[in-house]
Amino acid sequence: MYTTTTEIRIHYALTDQMGVVYHGHYAQFYEIGRGEAIREIGYTYKDIEAMGIIMPVVDIHSRFLRPAKYDDLITVKTTLRELPAHHKIVFHSEIYNEAGDLLNTGDVTLYFMEAKGMKRCEMPKALKDKLQKYFPAKD
Repeated sequence: MYTTTTEIRIHYALTDQMGVVYHGHYAQFYEIGRGEAIREIGYTYKDIEAMGIIMPVVDIHSRFLRPAKYDDLITVKTTLRELPAHHKIVFHSEIYNEAGDLLNTGDVTLYFMEAKGMKRCEMPKALKDKLQKYFPAKD
């Protein structure tokens, strides 16, 4: 399993009139967490795109448990529970406030696709090799 954490300060533009984070912004929080998770293993989305691979979101689920509010420092915990075997990768996100309360959970599914032909493909070998150490072989 591969897990990273990313902190985000909630600024005023992310909130509604009640000072609560608008629900549509959680997809951005997941994206920030995914981007930083990929960066921590030595790549960026830009690097992956330079390999001729794009990663569109094909499915997203979100569960709202408690509100995040203006000026909160939230932590986005991003986890890959399994090493992708084919064209699909699923990132699991948990968002916590400074008190450690779980605010939100989300699952985002992306496909690896060839940028030119828009066809599904395997995860780039270089990326898979970096992730492999977090997923020891099962006996």
